[in-house]
Formats: sequence, structure tokens, C-alpha cells
Amino acid sequence: MRRSLIFYSFFLLCTAAGAQDINGIWKGKLVMAPGGCFPVYNIELQIQVAGTKITGTAYHFSDSLNYVRENFEGTHKKDSNQISIQENGIITFKIKEECVPCIKNYKLTYHKGGGNVVSEEQLRGSWTGKASDGKTACDPGTIVLTRFDRSSFKPDIKLPPSLTKRKAELVKEIKVDTGTIKIDFYDNGTIDGDTISVYVNNMPSVSNKRLTTKPVSITLKIDLKRTEQELIMVGENLGSIPPNTALMIVTAGDKRYQLYLTSDEQKNAMVRFIYEKPAGSAKTQ
Repeated sequence: MRRSLIFYSFFLLCTAAGAQDINGIWKGKLVMAPGGCFPVYNIELQIQVAGTKITGTAYHFSDSLNYVRENFEGTHKKDSNQISIQENGIITFKIKEECVPCIKNYKLTYHKGGGNVVSEEQLRGSWTGKASDGKTACDPGTIVLTRFDRSSFKPDIKLPPSLTKRKAELVKEIKVDTGTIKIDFYDNGTIDGDTISVYVNNMPSVSNKRLTTKPVSITLKIDLKRTEQELIMVGENLGSIPPNTALMIVTAGDKRYQLYLTSDEQKNAMVRFIYEKPAGSAKTQ
């Protein structure tokens, strides 16, 4: 009986040790096949895990002038430590005209230590992909990502006149007590060709996306050092029925908000999110 209890306790310890926390920033490099636009480029995955579900943002970049930003989702099977990630939408990109972004899927496992660096954490595995034009093949490859404390992605952003020269009209302030907010944009009413861009704290999150009955979605990660986050929707055209209008659905924890945004040649629509600690949360010194 005692041997059985010892074995069971050892099994629980091994299981707990194998269920690693992969939340955070992971960086590495990808080597492209001959003829690719960038022979070697940087990749950064910003991963958030809730249970077994993974969401986050991927950055592919060679420098501040050439980058692709994408959303992804996936699963983390903690019992087998298998990580599956699928990029599912390009948020924005700035690359050579003759290049086409590649949307990738990753199969990874977690590793800690190796060689002389016993504390280094890595995600290792392989990737496959398909170009966003649906025609060009992306040659598969292997990948090694290492955990880091902070992001390396610093794009060279030139804000367009449609953002800087129009008035940002505040539509609503929303108080939230969660660190992750899901936002969906739809065309409001008749589908008339409205196209939008979205900026969060003057950083592009959506570029020239057409509104339809299917959502244009982003995930807003609250920076706890900056408790106010400003989102601005820019109407890139007026559609066939002016002005440019959007239905915005905000999901913040168990709260849901429905807003109607309008943008034209004189104004953009702004929503401000204000983070407040959940009631009863521990105070920090």
C-alpha cells in the first residue's frame, strides 16, 4: 500500500512538472527556402493561455520596415505537452510589393535546459504554411523559440492623414476588470463596402479590412502599466451608403457591450477602455 502511495505521489509530481506555463513572449528565427523574400527573418509569438486554449499575436519581421502581424489560436495539451498553433488572420503588414505573407501552423513541444544553459526555456517543433493569396506554397520547416521577458518588435510606423488630421470623437468609455478584451467589427445594416482600419494607442491593429456579416476581430491586451487604452476606428471609405458605419461588439470577461461607430472624412470614432482591478483583488506594494 505504501509503495502504491509513493508511486502515485511521484506520478502527480511528474504530471505537474510536465504541465508547463507557456504564457509570454517567445522569439526565434525562420530560414526561408531559396528564392524567398527574406532568407532569414525574426519571429515572435506572444502567447496567452486559458485552460487548454491558446490565443495571441505573431510578428514576422526582418526589420522595422518589413513586418507581418497576425492573430493566432490553438491548444495546449498539458498531459502530453503538445502545443498546436494556427495563424488565422493577418492584422497588418508592410513588406515588398512582390512578396506575399505566409499563414503558418505550428506543432511544438516545451523544453527546459540544454547544454550549459540549464534554465533556458524553448518551444521546438515544425511549421507548415500557405500563402495568403491562396496560390503560393510555403515550404515547411523547423523552428526553435526561446522565452524572453519583453518584445523586440518595434515597427517604423508613419501614421496616415486619415488618423492624424481627423477629429477623434469619443463614443464611450468602458471600465474593464480583465486583462484581455475581444472586439468584433461588423458592417452596421446593409453591406455596402465599408472598409476600416483600427488603431490601439496609435499602433495599427487592423489595416483596410472590409466589413461584412463575418467579424473583423482583434484581441486587445491591457497593459497594466497603462490603464487607459484608446481604440480608434478609421473609415477608409464611405461605402455606397455614406457615412462609414460599424457595429462593434466588445467582450470583456463576462460583460458584453454593443456600440455603433461612425467615421467620415472629418472624424473617426474612438472608444476608451479603463482598467480597474477586480473587486477583492490583492493589493501590491
